[in-house]
Amino acid sequence: MRRRRATVDLFEELRREYEFGLASISGVARKFGVHRRMVRDAIESSIPMRLPVKERPRPTIGPVAGFIDEVLETDRQAPRKQRHTAHRIWVRITRERPGYQIAESTVRQYVRQRKRTLGLRVVPEAFVPQQYAWGDEAQVDWYEADVDLDDERVTVQVFAMRSMASGAAFHRAYLRATQQAFLEAHEVGFHYLGGTFRRLRYDNLGSAVKKILRGFRREETARFVAFRSHWNFEASFCTPGEGHEKGGVEGEVGTFRRNHLVPVPAARDLEDLNALLLAGCREDETRRIDGRAQTVGEALAIERQHLLPLAREGFDLV
Repeated sequence: MRRRRATVDLFEELRREYEFGLASISGVARKFGVHRRMVRDAIESSIPMRLPVKERPRPTIGPVAGFIDEVLETDRQAPRKQRHTAHRIWVRITRERPGYQIAESTVRQYVRQRKRTLGLRVVPEAFVPQQYAWGDEAQVDWYEADVDLDDERVTVQVFAMRSMASGAAFHRAYLRATQQAFLEAHEVGFHYLGGTFRRLRYDNLGSAVKKILRGFRREETARFVAFRSHWNFEASFCTPGEGHEKGGVEGEVGTFRRNHLVPVPAARDLEDLNALLLAGCREDETRRIDGRAQTVGEALAIERQHLLPLAREGFDLV
């Protein structure tokens, strides 16, 4: 017999049947298929009594709640874009406490509650899939990151290049986003990814664009024109104010920040920092993007067969 839930409507029927019908608790219980205790409760009151909901203990979050609270408290002093997401905290727990098992959903729920309490911004994590041909396009951008170099907090400029087909990416930090750094980062990135893309998409970066003309036309700097001619790729520029046109690299920057720049990294110098960033790029090749069959590294191995060959010698950067 399926147990019926106590409701105001059911209590009304039980009370009426008892008063004007069978007039027997056991008879009413049999007719409606309920326990005699429910019939007695209905006779005593027309409103079902609500049982107090007991707060469920958190047997798994307890041992790591202090660790999570400490991370979130530290985040209050970190740059907004270099704060932990729930996923990043869960990854740190699995790495830093290898003998402890906890579901990511448990961590996510606790972090959401604590962030609201601490007044930290809760950012939804999302992924927008795209389809591109192998070797067809990479997107390029600069972004800022705070790092501790030789125990001093500084803001560095990080160059990012992301393949739109494989999802593989290259990140390299500089103290200033000069044109020389911009061009050098391209060359190092081409060598890391294994070739040159047919088209690179940019925002209207000063290192590449001298003047924005009407429509999609741009007056590029002479040095950048010579550089892309040397490496044999086409440049494409976003419409001013339409950042979504290079959403691939912007999403990559957010993912890389959360996974490798949170907490704020510490390094001896810029060379040491770039070694850390390169290790992060290699680590990301083991991840699998939602909806894809291969890992990023497996997809990059396929894409390398479709990239344009590297130039026989580098561009004169000086």
